Amino acid sequence: MDKGLLYGGGAYLLWALFPLYFKLLEDSPALEIIGYRVVCSLLFCVLLLAVGRQWRAVRAVLSNRRATWTLALAGVLVTANWTFYVVGVNSGRTLDAALGYFINPLVAAVLGVAVLGERLSRVQWVAFAVGTLACAVLIVGYGQVPWIAFGVAGTFGVYGLIKKQVGAKVPALVGLGVETAAVTPVMMAYLVWLGLAGGSTADPGTAYGWLMYLAGPITAVPLLLFAAGARRLRLVTLGMIQYIAPIGQFVLGWLVFDEPMPAQRWVGFVLVWTAVAMFVASAVSRVGRRGRQPA
Repeated sequence: MDKGLLYGGGAYLLWALFPLYFKLLEDSPALEIIGYRVVCSLLFCVLLLAVGRQWRAVRAVLSNRRATWTLALAGVLVTANWTFYVVGVNSGRTLDAALGYFINPLVAAVLGVAVLGERLSRVQWVAFAVGTLACAVLIVGYGQVPWIAFGVAGTFGVYGLIKKQVGAKVPALVGLGVETAAVTPVMMAYLVWLGLAGGSTADPGTAYGWLMYLAGPITAVPLLLFAAGARRLRLVTLGMIQYIAPIGQFVLGWLVFDEPMPAQRWVGFVLVWTAVAMFVASAVSRVGRRGRQPA
């Protein structure tokens, strides 16, 4: 098997299985889980940076004020994304979290047009209209705004936009280290306060506590696999395999966690999948046409 597919597919498969891990931590408040996820991710990154002797790359990023502040903002956004996701999974709304990642390409397209001046094809505009209709159907069907889905899609969409500005210049491990370092002081303060208030659930003397501390490598490993895959795969291929994660999360929410799927939710999901399929087909068609153009 192609190494790029192995790395990229492995990353998205691990992300697809994330709900199983976070369900094991459902006795803890979401913010505590996120706190340990941030702090332990930073510790894991520091360890890998030390082993790989990448401190020069870290210093190069920190010497660039714009890159540092951009990555700090990315850290805030990815932390918000993690929070929406964990709240969704641990409150019985894994399907909403999966929906957020299905909607994400539509959000990314809107940001690309509004911020980067990119152009959408006619098919992609139709896909966006279908996606908008899907959101309306889901809101009516739910009787309320599916804020978990919109929160996941919105934060990850803006995070992707910001990473696009610096991603090509900053190695994945260095970027993740700076991002997590930016929000670690706030998360550390919260965890210390929680411990002093007697509300901490992560006792280092218990298996549950160590399960919480595993959030660091569990977060970092798929990100590093993704970075290795992204360097080896075409963007279209990467865009196709990204749906392994939300499809897996959808299956877990529906068949394993037994979350309800009334008719309105099915209609909304089918419309979202239709919109996504149209986006993917349009992207593949564009790449095919470029490949046939004479040099």
